[in-house]
Amino acid sequence: MTTSPDTSLAPSHGTVALVTLGCARNEVDSEELAGRLELGGFRLVDDAADADTVVVNTCGFVEAAKKDSVDTLLEASDLKTSGTTQAVVAVGCLAERYGKDLAESLPEADAVLGFDDYPDIAAKLRSILDGEQHHPHTPQDRRRLLPISPAARDASSVVVPGHTIAEPDLPGDLAPESGPRAVRRRLDGGPMAPLKLASGCDRRCSFCAIPSFRGSFVSRRPSDVLGEARWLGEQGVKELFLVSENSTSYGKDLGDLRLLETLLPELAAVDGVERVRVSYLQPAETRPGLVTAIAGTPGVAPYFDLSFQHASAGVLRRMRRFGDPDSFLALLEQIRSQAPLAGVRSNVIVGFPGETEEDLQTLCDFLEAGRLDVVGVFGYSDEDGTEAASYDGKLDEDEIRDRTEHVNRLVEELTAQRAEERIGEEVMVLVESMEDDEVVGRAAHQGPEVDGTTTLTDLPAGVRVGDLVAAVVTGSDGVDLVARAEGSAA
Repeated sequence: MTTSPDTSLAPSHGTVALVTLGCARNEVDSEELAGRLELGGFRLVDDAADADTVVVNTCGFVEAAKKDSVDTLLEASDLKTSGTTQAVVAVGCLAERYGKDLAESLPEADAVLGFDDYPDIAAKLRSILDGEQHHPHTPQDRRRLLPISPAARDASSVVVPGHTIAEPDLPGDLAPESGPRAVRRRLDGGPMAPLKLASGCDRRCSFCAIPSFRGSFVSRRPSDVLGEARWLGEQGVKELFLVSENSTSYGKDLGDLRLLETLLPELAAVDGVERVRVSYLQPAETRPGLVTAIAGTPGVAPYFDLSFQHASAGVLRRMRRFGDPDSFLALLEQIRSQAPLAGVRSNVIVGFPGETEEDLQTLCDFLEAGRLDVVGVFGYSDEDGTEAASYDGKLDEDEIRDRTEHVNRLVEELTAQRAEERIGEEVMVLVESMEDDEVVGRAAHQGPEVDGTTTLTDLPAGVRVGDLVAAVVTGSDGVDLVARAEGSAA
């Protein structure tokens, strides 16, 4: 079982606020850091203005995310003159990816810490507050830290944020009875919590730098995933959001590529957990057995987060990915034949080097035929260290922007139509907020934060945040729904 730090006897080392940017994987990492810091004697506060130390868990995915991370660090540094803040520390993907270069270009940050600093995060922060200078790491390709063969990988030999912590890292009175356990402290008391299945990625998509700073693909052991799930259930979590860089690869380094299919029913059976949701599936790796497990396992949301990225076979080959409209539509048909009301979301990149008008039309035709619930549209930009950055056939920024806007307009129309098609459907809505007489949650086809919400009407008495409410969809606004509650809360 995951252990909540007991800090009753720990000396106080001041207050710390964690600011998390980016994806749900970063949220898990922040909660690991929070657990380690609390275990090390720091008191966590919600507001950065009230903290002695502000730790910004940065995102280093694309240019917009990098800029947001830098802006957040600069805003936090302003608190050193206007508030109680004594130190601002950068952690996360941007810090890991750029290390000393980020430290040199951003002197406003008092330290830039990489993943290897996480096990000693409390000691690092104490030394920074004491005025000691931290020397940031020189970035390296973290894929080289583990063997090429997945079966030969030993995750305990490297630092993998959000995974298990070796028993010697825990104080004696907190050591588990057997085996390693993760230290995690929830920062958000909501009824949904991300749960990390794996970290890293073995794919070599030509546009993506994530594997270089997140490392090779490493699965968490099923016992660790289940142990953390049980702890989250005890904390009041109703929906587990399974996250990784590539969930379809789960288990390949543990000798069983079908491990997720067997794990899902066990997670759905955890006390207190009402719904399990899987994120980030690679279409080319989404096997029939996994489709069946997600579509047909009681307690698992029939929700498919499929990373199509494009539909033109030629563009996908240049991306070092696989697929075409026919194979993608066949996968969607396979899903809907088993779960007609399944939710499907995806992301696409527009303006990739060499993308022709015909390629763009192929993408648009696929999106029209696919009837997806949500599509994130990203304009291509070069990323440091990626193969695509060296490609010929680059489109100019104005053309990429025009194409991105065109696809965005199409997607807004198509996803609004898809939401309208759901009017009359019966849905189970997880209540996430109740403010000013407005009750908002998410149906099974709606993932956290980015897939729209469902506003409930005609609620029975006694409904609370965390309840699952049976309802019928009565209206839509873009991707958001309105649904009339039926009966009492589940």
